[in-house]
Formats: sequence, C-alpha cells, structure tokens
Amino acid sequence: MPVLGLAQSQASPPGTGAISGLESPVHLPSGSIIGTIVDPSGAAVAEALVSLKSEDPSANQEVRSAVNGQFSFVNISPGTFQVTITADGFAPHVFSGVLHSAETFTPQRIELALAAKSIEVQVTIPLVQVAEEEIQQEEKQRVLGFIPNFYASYIHNAAPLNPKQKFELAWKSTLDPVTFALTGVIAGAQQAQNNFSQYGQGFQGFAKRYGASYADLITGTYIGDAILPSLLKQDPRYFYKGSGSIRSRILYALANSVICKGDNGHWQGNYSGILGSLAAGGISNLYYPATGRSRVELTFTNAGLRIGTSAAGNILQEFLVRKLTWTFHNHKAATP
Repeated sequence: MPVLGLAQSQASPPGTGAISGLESPVHLPSGSIIGTIVDPSGAAVAEALVSLKSEDPSANQEVRSAVNGQFSFVNISPGTFQVTITADGFAPHVFSGVLHSAETFTPQRIELALAAKSIEVQVTIPLVQVAEEEIQQEEKQRVLGFIPNFYASYIHNAAPLNPKQKFELAWKSTLDPVTFALTGVIAGAQQAQNNFSQYGQGFQGFAKRYGASYADLITGTYIGDAILPSLLKQDPRYFYKGSGSIRSRILYALANSVICKGDNGHWQGNYSGILGSLAAGGISNLYYPATGRSRVELTFTNAGLRIGTSAAGNILQEFLVRKLTWTFHNHKAATP
C-alpha cells in the first residue's frame, strides 16, 4: 500500500508531462542566404547595397558586398524572402525565394545590368533662325489685306535681326507693288497742287515727282532702316505695346519716333532713324528743286517730316493698324 501511495503522489498532474511538452512552440533551425554579385563582364561588384526583406519584419537587414562581390545573411528564419541589390552605375536587381529550415540558399551568379544612361538634350534654336521665322510672318502683314505692314512687331520679345535680315525687310518693303502704287498717289497729289513747280506738268512732271518721291522712300528706308541699324546695332521695327492707359500708349508711340530697341534688347536713342532722316533729306537736295528754300532748310524739313510721319504712324499702329492687319493672328513667339 505505501508503494501504491507513493506512486500516486508522484503521478503527474493532469495537463502536464508528455502532453504539456507537445504544446510547447517548435523552433525550426534557421538558414542563410549567400550570393556573389558581378557585372556583365564577370568582374566582382564591391560595395553593392543588399537589402533583405522576410516574413518577419524584425529580421530585415542590409549588408554591403565584399571586394570579391560576395554577401551573406545568416540566422534567417525559414519562409519567403526578397533581396534587392543596388549599386552605382547599375540597374536595381531583385530576386526572391523560399528559405527552408537549416537551408543555405545560394542563388546562381547574380549579374547586374548596367544602368540606362539618361542623356538630356537641350535643343536651342539659333536666334538668327528665330528672327527669320518672325520676319517671314511680318512680311505677310498687310493692312486691309494689301498695304504692307512689315515694320511692326507684335511680339514684344522678338529676336534681333542681323544685317542681312534688316536689308531683306528694306528691299521687300521698297519693291512691294503697293509701294509703287502709293508713290504714284503721292506724286499725283503733288502735281495736282503744283508742288515743285519747276518739274512742270504733264507726264514728264509726274515722272519727276514720282522719281523724287520714290527716291525719298529708297534713301530713307535703306539708310534709316538697314544701313545705319546694321552699323549701330539697332532694330528698325516698331514694337507694339498694346497695354496700359491710352495716355501711356500715346506717349510710347510718340517716343518711338526718337528712341528704338537695340539689338541687345535695351531701349536707346533712335540714332539710326534720326541720322537716316537727315541723310535722306540731304540727299534729296540732289534731285529736288531749291525754289523758295535753301538746301539746309530742305534737309531739315524732310528730316522733320520723316520723324513726324513716324510718330503719327506709331500712334496708328497702337490704336488702329493692328486691328486692320489681317495676318497678325498667325504670330507665335519662337523660344531660343
């Protein structure tokens, strides 16, 4: 009986012993991941950043590849994982797998691809090309569809013209059929009023007046809008303002008869226009009769008329001409 009692006293309580052992957590042996990183030529890639992500976030870690390109992760719990490899000059490389208990996962040789080179190409259109495209549009500008309006720019930051382009505007303006017709109207009006009576009347008188008027146009345009602007690096065009109060726009238009924009984009005295007017006025002494006035008077009179005409034309540009110029809507500012 005592033996029996002792056996009973030593018996395991319910829920302990072998049964309790079966309920304890099972720890599976950890594994490892070992690999070697190389470039497309087979050379080892050192200092590559290797990042491991596994099912257990606390086990995530990073290492750098050694000089021989090798890396390793040890004591990794079994389960799925993902490895990301990044290195300067190479495209990122990602591989994943399942690590089994006590396994050493060794991927095949890990070859990194070279990173695609990003080449930024900036295409800059030469200013001379931008200016050429702009004056091609300006040469299509016609008031009411037929009167040339070549010397107005509705682009406030238009590209500067080179000498060739300044001469191009000049000869296209002076050789335009409408220019010939308007010169005839001026000569006819002068003959009707018997201006420069020494020229006489009839066809011969008309021809002389026509020649003098056209000579004024030629000398004024080429000297004031092409030759001197090329030498002094000034822009012969009128740059439309189009904003602000009426008073400010009138003052701007009037000022533009004596100031102009330089090829450098800065405003400056319109030496080209003023000197061109004086030069054209002086040259006109060669073909205008001097009756009733001295040569100096004729020179300054013609110069003053040209400046005054320019001021009046600028005011018309600001408030009327643009509305009547049918092709100005085709303007698009080009970007150098």
